[in-house]
Amino acid sequence: MKLKVYVESTIPSFYHEVRTETEMVARSDWKREWWDERSGEYELLTSVAVIDELSRGDYPSKSQVLGLIENVPLVPIEEPIAEIVRTYVLHKVMPSDPLGDALHLAAASFHRCDFLLTWNSRHLANANKFAQIRRVNILLGLFVPMIVTPLELLGGDAA
Repeated sequence: MKLKVYVESTIPSFYHEVRTETEMVARSDWKREWWDERSGEYELLTSVAVIDELSRGDYPSKSQVLGLIENVPLVPIEEPIAEIVRTYVLHKVMPSDPLGDALHLAAASFHRCDFLLTWNSRHLANANKFAQIRRVNILLGLFVPMIVTPLELLGGDAA
């Protein structure tokens, strides 16, 4: 059985990154390498929240970004997920934007995804926040996904 990966919005957006700063180029390269060569080893999932996020605004690569995830199955955003989001915000695990990072974490946790894949190191892929995320998820009786970047999934074989 393939491990489940919830694909957060920064992943498709970095695939088509056009900024030329060294860090942006590296992230885009690692993301492309993982997506093109390794993503087939996993069951990829995303949500309508990711599509909504990527649909906002006007930017040159919008159709390519959305096209990258058009065949990725969507996990349903059910009522219990809204309660999980409220709990994350209440416990200051995530910022109060109910349609952002808290929703991605809640969806990945509720749907028992093995990984939440992101480049968001401020609120998600942040080792300093992970203990708090784990504590709240355990209190809620939720699965605790590993929150990783594409770079972390490049090495080794998927189980």
